[in-house]
Amino acid sequence: MRALPPRPQPVRRPGRALLAGLVAASTGLAGLLMAGTGTATADVAPNVNVIANGDFSAGNHISPWTCGPTVTAVDNAATGWDLQGSPAGTDYANCSQSVTVLPNSTYTLSAVVQGGYVFAGVTGTGGTDPSTWSSNSGWNTLSSTFTTGASTTSVSVWFHGWYGQTPFTVDKVSLVGPGTGASPSPSPTGTVVVDPSPSVSVSASPSPSQSTMTMPPPPKKRLLTGYWQDFYNGATPQRISDVPAAYDIIAVAFADATSTQGGISFTLDPTLSSKLGGYTEAQFKADIAAKRAAGKKVIISVGGQNGTVSVSNSTAATNFANSAYALIQQYGFDGIDIDLENGVNATYMSQALHALQAKVGAGFVLTMAPETIGMQSTGGEYFKLALATKDILTIVNMQYYNSGAMLGCDGGVYAQGTENFLTGLACIQLQGGLRADQVGLGVPASTSAAGGGYVSPSVVNSALDCLAYGTNCGSFKPSQTWPAIGGAMTWSTNWDATAGNQIANTVGSHLHAMP
Repeated sequence: MRALPPRPQPVRRPGRALLAGLVAASTGLAGLLMAGTGTATADVAPNVNVIANGDFSAGNHISPWTCGPTVTAVDNAATGWDLQGSPAGTDYANCSQSVTVLPNSTYTLSAVVQGGYVFAGVTGTGGTDPSTWSSNSGWNTLSSTFTTGASTTSVSVWFHGWYGQTPFTVDKVSLVGPGTGASPSPSPTGTVVVDPSPSVSVSASPSPSQSTMTMPPPPKKRLLTGYWQDFYNGATPQRISDVPAAYDIIAVAFADATSTQGGISFTLDPTLSSKLGGYTEAQFKADIAAKRAAGKKVIISVGGQNGTVSVSNSTAATNFANSAYALIQQYGFDGIDIDLENGVNATYMSQALHALQAKVGAGFVLTMAPETIGMQSTGGEYFKLALATKDILTIVNMQYYNSGAMLGCDGGVYAQGTENFLTGLACIQLQGGLRADQVGLGVPASTSAAGGGYVSPSVVNSALDCLAYGTNCGSFKPSQTWPAIGGAMTWSTNWDATAGNQIANTVGSHLHAMP
């Protein structure tokens, strides 16, 4: 795949009853003291849900929420009344509610949501305003916790979708913490203002200027994926923090197979660490956390040219899911990339990936980088795997290199290293059942990054335009267009850095500027 030298093996590092009575007595005394003074402190207030009509079952179902015009109440047979938002243009289908809270108190926001890119958060907390999001075809729970400031007595709870995305549904919104009585009616001017720029500003009632927050932008409509090398092979050595911001998904390459069938592990390569003047696991984790805070996704890649991970039965599938989840928890990864080049079993790998997604929950990222031969037909195991995991699949970035000439969707034979090769092979996946947003173009960052198939960044941009709009095509022009084409990938961010970051600067900027 990448004409890499064999990777060096990583170095493995190697009187109760009396006490209860005293507590009861002291509690009673405290109660008498507070009764005598007529005051109470926040730490004795019981935890309750301070949100009003969080399940939207009250009379008109929306009040006291203040919502935009594209939000409606819907009666679902399975869940009862929900709110459904349908983003349109610059309207993000937002809702907000002002609630009374106590100062210096901890609250937990929770909302059950479904659909493409649903955001939920709180503003005006007097501390760090929380926000969270998910993109999931099934129901999942968004949750975040915060502590109010010393003088905070009200906050604004909000949720909304994102432009150009599918409708979303929200149910069972709660804000649990010390109770203060009934929530106040929302201000009639209370709004949630969302700026379509990468920085999203959410304003709390009663005026947009009263309180603002900045949260990571949602995933862009088109994604640039880059592999980060956990080894040194002549390309520029990088820390995760060195990867340019143009990369939306960073795939850490690679996890290692363990002696347990289907099991994987990961250890930072000591040679790379040395090249970087010392790169510790703690620094690696901190860099991942910083990228995620900036709205990027960092995932662990399994396979590669020398990868030997095999998932060919249910036991191996379970081992794979469990070990992958352990790595996600240990390092803070957002998901996994499947880059198996020595065979894949669609049945059991699909089983493993669905089990892993169930463990991770909302925000799980799944990418794949099959070789071209694996996506020539829907009958191939890799294509079958992509279709079998379509419900949880983020994007397939097939390797449009190291393969020689291949068949296009029109039956024509196209040589690698040309625009026709990119568009002719991409439309096989697009016509074979994958959504357009699940199809990306995987290309080498330079002539040094692969044995063959390099194309200039400008050719990649032309291929993206051809697939999305039918413009800038080569001699092959697909019979239809796919405006939602997913993006592009490169091997690797290290080789891109060596070549002057042409992929990040040229392809990344073009992708993110596409409407």
